[in-house]
Parts: sequence; structure tokens; C-alpha cells
Amino acid sequence: MIKTSFYLAIVTLFTFCQAKGRINTSNTLTLTDSLSVRTDFQHYFTNCKVEGSVIVYDNQRKIWLASDAAAVRSATLPASTFKIANLLIALETGVIKDENEIVKWPGKTDTVKYGYRPDIYHDMSVKEAFEVSAGWVYVELAKRIGKENYKKYLAAYQYGNQTLTQPDADFWNFGAFGISPLNQINFLRALYEGRLPASKRNMDIVKRVMIVEQDNGYTISAKTGWTRDNDMNTGWWVGYVESPKGVYFFATRLLQDRKFNQSNFGSCRKEITKAVLRALDILPR
Repeated sequence: MIKTSFYLAIVTLFTFCQAKGRINTSNTLTLTDSLSVRTDFQHYFTNCKVEGSVIVYDNQRKIWLASDAAAVRSATLPASTFKIANLLIALETGVIKDENEIVKWPGKTDTVKYGYRPDIYHDMSVKEAFEVSAGWVYVELAKRIGKENYKKYLAAYQYGNQTLTQPDADFWNFGAFGISPLNQINFLRALYEGRLPASKRNMDIVKRVMIVEQDNGYTISAKTGWTRDNDMNTGWWVGYVESPKGVYFFATRLLQDRKFNQSNFGSCRKEITKAVLRALDILPR
């Protein structure tokens, strides 16, 4: 449970409504939820010399904590965090049977767009590709899934702005597709609670693949993301923490003009998130 003392720094309190009887994975909050702005979270971004926002949802107390109420509703490319939804869609469409299915290395990739990573240029399971963020694997799956299927499933999941105008298969790293941090968490909540219009088996597979850390009685299930589209670094870490205290969802997004590249941009995604979670006593200090 988040200590009362951490709520004393609340600057503004908002409550929002949602129509009953619908899965809420969009940019809205439920009638019983409240969003509290914590401007003190911003110093973590300042320390990393980046702009950005973080939002945390306490599943027990139905309380949202955000560094900026407007920023957490603003949509940007999801980058590799889309692998969460992508894996589920690949399973639901039957493009893959399970997370252990092997995808054949196509023989080449665009190293200008994706960087040079020879360690991932080989046949690979979908699970390993998720863990090491081998983008080429999910691009190959996207070619098989097709844009029409994506439109159907993204609408059903209320995931992002559903703008799939990017001509290439990799619409989550380039183009006009976008999702907000708030939307990220609402999607993750529906996945965690089994409320998405998808089979329990397939949702369980995705949740199992997402586990990245287990220590001191807590489990973190999450995915990073990083795209460099339009000369901007857009970095993410989204997921949830399971602990004896309960379940807490998080979405952190970093934004940085590539003219001001910092070597620690990638590591700051997790560092900022964990600093916030420790400050809230969700993770041990």
C-alpha cells in the first residue's frame, strides 16, 4: 500500500467518467478512479536530461499517480512496447501456435533504421525475440498478420489511435500510429485481468513471456521500447509489479531531441521508473 505521506504532494486531483458496460483500455478513467498529479516526479527526468512522463496505477486503491496530467494522455509511437499486443494478435490470428515457434531469419534487415545487431541475426523463437527485442522477428510476423487484421484487433483492444497509414509493416516504430501512457496502462490492466476479447490461453502466454524480474517477493512483467523516428528518441518502459502489497501498473515515456543524444537514454527508462516505484514503496529501497 502506498504510504499516505506520498499523497501530501498532490497538486491537482481529477476524476473522469466512462460509459458502463465497456472494456476500458482507452484514454479514460473509470468513475471510481482518481488521477493525482505528482510534479515531484519530474526531477527524475531532469536528472537524466530528458523530457518525459510517468504514470502509476495502484490496482488496490484505484488511484492513478502521474507526473503530468496532459502528457500521460498524449500519444506517440509505442516502439517495441507494441510487442505485447503484437504477440497476442499473432497468437489470436493463428500466425503462431505459441511463444516457442521459430521464425526464420530473412537474411537481411535495414541496419540504418534498426542499428547493427549481428547477435540477433539468426533463426529465433518468438519468446527470445521478445526478450532481446529483435524487431525483425515481429516485422516478419506483421507481414503475415496484415493491416486489416491489425485494424480489427486494435479496435477491439482499444489500443492506440489505430492510425495505420505507415506503408511499411513496422508501423509501431515509424509513422502516425500512437498510444499514450494512460492507454498503455489500461491495455495492460485488461490483459492482466483477462478482460481483453482474447483467449485465456493466449493472454496467459503473453503474461508469462513478459516476466523480466523476480526478486525479494516481487515480480516485474514489462517491455521496453525505443524508436528514433522524426529525429526524436522516444523511449518506454511499461508493465506491472506484483508484490505482497498488491499489483501496480506503470508506464514511463522519455522524449529527447536527437541533437542532444545522451548515452544513458536507454538505461534511464528503467532507472526513472524504478526510482518512482521505490519512492512510492512499491519496490524495496
